[in-house]
Amino acid sequence: MQPMRVGLFTEIYRPVINGVVASVEALASGLQAQGHEVFCFAPSMPGTARFEDDVHRIPSLPLPTRTAYRLTLPLVSRRVNAVIKGLSVIHAHSPFVTGWMGMRYARRYGMPLVYTYHTQLEAYAHYVPFEANATRFAANRLTRTFANLTDAVIAPTPAMAARLRELGVTVRIETVPTGIDIALFGAGRRRDDIRERIGIRTDDRVLLCVGRLAKEKNLQLLFEALARANDRTLKLVIAGDGPLRADLEQLARALGVFEQSRFLGFVSREDLPDLYASADAFVMASTTETQGIVQAEALAAGATVIAADAPQNRDVLGSAGLLVSSTPQAFADAFALVGSVPEPARVAVARQAAKRFAIQDQIDRTVALYESLIQPARIA
Repeated sequence: MQPMRVGLFTEIYRPVINGVVASVEALASGLQAQGHEVFCFAPSMPGTARFEDDVHRIPSLPLPTRTAYRLTLPLVSRRVNAVIKGLSVIHAHSPFVTGWMGMRYARRYGMPLVYTYHTQLEAYAHYVPFEANATRFAANRLTRTFANLTDAVIAPTPAMAARLRELGVTVRIETVPTGIDIALFGAGRRRDDIRERIGIRTDDRVLLCVGRLAKEKNLQLLFEALARANDRTLKLVIAGDGPLRADLEQLARALGVFEQSRFLGFVSREDLPDLYASADAFVMASTTETQGIVQAEALAAGATVIAADAPQNRDVLGSAGLLVSSTPQAFADAFALVGSVPEPARVAVARQAAKRFAIQDQIDRTVALYESLIQPARIA
């Protein structure tokens, strides 16, 4: 088939860095590498230009909560509308305003609509100033309604495909893992200078967590586990930033483990591979991800992964990681098993497991889905 013109409608994009943004960027670059044209439609953000190459910014307003997300205003210029009209397929990455915009244009111009289920919205009810159960109910209904109005839904793990069915989604669902740059993260190497720079001694064991510091990530469990472990050679290194940082620092002090904690703040993508490889274990307490891209990145770098036992984490790790109950004691017990010297056999198993998340596989399967939905006459 001829090259396609793909429109990616997302509720958040650069300069914000999170899992959804990383996924959209990887998809865009992978499609472009195969010769397809990609146009991203995202809300305007402070510090961004109205037009950025193939990114079209939609007017937006700040939300009344501590979040990087914006309230998109469904307004586009004639110039942007002309771009949308020439698309072959629209791929929505949220069921909010930009997603509904994508749906409206897909229906208006007779093109297929695909939706990637990136987020379990019900897990984010704490960001909305309404009663929690009512908010979760509304979030689940929104997901179901939006998904059932699309032509196909992409779920990144079998567990999330099953979850969508539980919610009442009846349209076609394809399980396509979000891909990562295997070569980039596989090039990660253990570096003593990185460990020394963040205050790690020779006999210390590093527990690394990478992600946004927010309530839904369940990060407090890691500090509680560190306190229960009662082992001063364990150091918890947090790479990332977010609204919960001050609260987590206060918690670490209250638990007496602040001196064992390292808050690195934002870490660039280029620095992550060596950081993963320089840790003695990668730890993740979250059970709210739809996949957890950082787990795949850690595996590619050869890291030992300890994660909360949840269906989607099982899908990602298989037998390549250690899944434990979501309790401080279970994580503390797992911390005690962490060695200070990487085992070559275990490193090899982790890197082999990561190959399932090669970005090329994601692109091939996504393109195949697009092609199965597009009428040949609509391909430019």
